[in-house]
Amino acid sequence: MPASSKIPIILLAAGASRRMRGGDKLLEEVDGLPLLRRQTMRAINATKGPVIVTLPPEGHARKEALTGLKVTTVPVPDAAHGMSVSLRRGLAQVPVDAGAVMVLLPDLPDLTTKDLVAVLDAADRTKDALIWRGTTSDGAAGHPIVFARALFAELASISGDTGGASVVARHSDKTSFIRLPGNRARLDLDTPEDWAKWRASQ
Repeated sequence: MPASSKIPIILLAAGASRRMRGGDKLLEEVDGLPLLRRQTMRAINATKGPVIVTLPPEGHARKEALTGLKVTTVPVPDAAHGMSVSLRRGLAQVPVDAGAVMVLLPDLPDLTTKDLVAVLDAADRTKDALIWRGTTSDGAAGHPIVFARALFAELASISGDTGGASVVARHSDKTSFIRLPGNRARLDLDTPEDWAKWRASQ
């Protein structure tokens, strides 16, 4: 189905992949593509708004994985200071007229364009919430997450490696949950063992 939402999407892809023991989880090949490119393409297909990708400093292979895609890339030289730095730099690229933003972690390989659209559409439809969050089919909270503009200042003030978790916790009473199939909203692949197990299940 064609995208109808104009909500921007930020993919946080500046982290170091330390648990991969020398590999890069976002460059692992899935469906013939680096995972980062595949998930970025899904984001592009989910929204009419801009897609913003935070990346390690210039010269990293992750940027090459995005060649030819219509995205805004944002190098994060101080990414070692935590996911919050990457989130702040991504937020700085969101258009001033955007009423919300989706934050997407690109290491969840089972999230589809349809899943992203479901969360974006919920954010466009239900205006009484401040946060819209994907869950597993049995209701366990996961990703992606959409934040209303009213929370941008809070998101820009966080520190450390928890991303927007503290903001989500403060506004649990204003969070709308969208059930996605299976475990897509939570299945991330951080280690070589995770990847081997996931590939064996495909």
